[in-house]
Amino acid sequence: MSWMSGVTCRVREWQAQRARWKADMERFKTEQRAARKSGGRMPENPGPPPTGFALLPWLLMGMGAFSNIFQGKTPNPWIGGVGLLAFNSLYIYVTFRAFVKEKRESRSTRVALAVMGLLTCGLAIGYGGSWLYFFPLLGLATGAVLRGPWLGQIGLGVTALAAVVSFFRAGWDAVNVAYGTFLSTMVTAAILSLSEAVRELRAAREELARRAVEKERLRFSRDLHDLLGHTLSVIVVKSEAARRLAHRDLDAALVQVTDIESVGRQALTEIREAVTGYREGSLATELDRARSALSAAGVEPLVRQSGTPLVPQTEALLGWVVREAVTNVVRHSGATRCDITVDGTPERVSLTVTDNGPGASIPDPASIPGPASAPAPAFTAAGSAPPSAPAPALGTGGTGLKGLTERLATAGGSLSAGPTAGGGFRVRAELPVDSGDLAEATDLRRTPGFPGTRAGRVARLT
Repeated sequence: MSWMSGVTCRVREWQAQRARWKADMERFKTEQRAARKSGGRMPENPGPPPTGFALLPWLLMGMGAFSNIFQGKTPNPWIGGVGLLAFNSLYIYVTFRAFVKEKRESRSTRVALAVMGLLTCGLAIGYGGSWLYFFPLLGLATGAVLRGPWLGQIGLGVTALAAVVSFFRAGWDAVNVAYGTFLSTMVTAAILSLSEAVRELRAAREELARRAVEKERLRFSRDLHDLLGHTLSVIVVKSEAARRLAHRDLDAALVQVTDIESVGRQALTEIREAVTGYREGSLATELDRARSALSAAGVEPLVRQSGTPLVPQTEALLGWVVREAVTNVVRHSGATRCDITVDGTPERVSLTVTDNGPGASIPDPASIPGPASAPAPAFTAAGSAPPSAPAPALGTGGTGLKGLTERLATAGGSLSAGPTAGGGFRVRAELPVDSGDLAEATDLRRTPGFPGTRAGRVARLT
């Protein structure tokens, strides 16, 4: 009864695969509905499970031989029936093992495929007619099992064998059988190889994403421990000292409390610096935040992005342009629509932010005096600028239009801003895709007063 237990295990395995596929499809449909509502990126279809059930319908090509047996058109029907049963059994055995690499490359699978070829030749030579269509099924099984460098030669060999046997039994109709055999062999191998490569790439991508998350979590926990371990130890020690001195020497206790306050402020500054570094996002992140901010402000966003992938420094600069331009749209324009377009070529990339608002025009950055030192307007947790926040003076904004113009110029790019002919306002930035000055231009924490600098953060804390 060992074969019964093997069949039972195989059926349970198929049921588990189908259950996983149904769960994946349910998750895909849920993510698809959510993406349609939010206008985000559509998820990938997981596709059907990789099992031999996908190749079973092709056994219908043998219905002609089966019909001939029942109609009495086949001499020695018992031999034909046993041959048909053996062929179908070998086909099912081979095709179901073809989806597992270890089983596909095992000797038993290759022997079963060779026996299937001999049986196909015997049935085709003995009966001809509809039995010749077993050769395309043999080609399909061959393509499913043999996907390596020898596929072309073996496929041509199976095609030549089908042509010779079919010519012996059916004359020039052998051309159709040979063509069907060659096509089924090559197409099956190509489709299954491509689908297997897609599954492997998807699994590798998921594994890389999982490892990246784990690595970032470990890095954050390690840095946070290094950042706070010593500081908290000092606070604990000085708190104990202040408690012991409180009833004997109040002045000494106040000195300890003052030190605790100083250490706490310093720790808070360092934590904010670390969090700012961790939260630096890509251009895609800034575009998502811009879309959220505009939607929250009642402005219809339209984001279009095309071109080649950008280096992180270029994305960082364009992300700051998006943040500043969208903040101006939310605070000053009174617009109902905002278009954000990113167009890239192998040499340069351009970013254009256009609104249709009737608000007052923002001066051109080249005509704005004053240093570029203040921080960029920050978005709230909902993704939009606080409606009650005062409008910033562009001439003093470290990441305002003037500051961005200087930074883009350092990186070999340019920034232009001004009203459009049909009303509204347009901000356009151009950058080289790769430049040696991008690293210096994107180091925003070098700017005096920028939130990432120690002086800027201490000023905010005090």
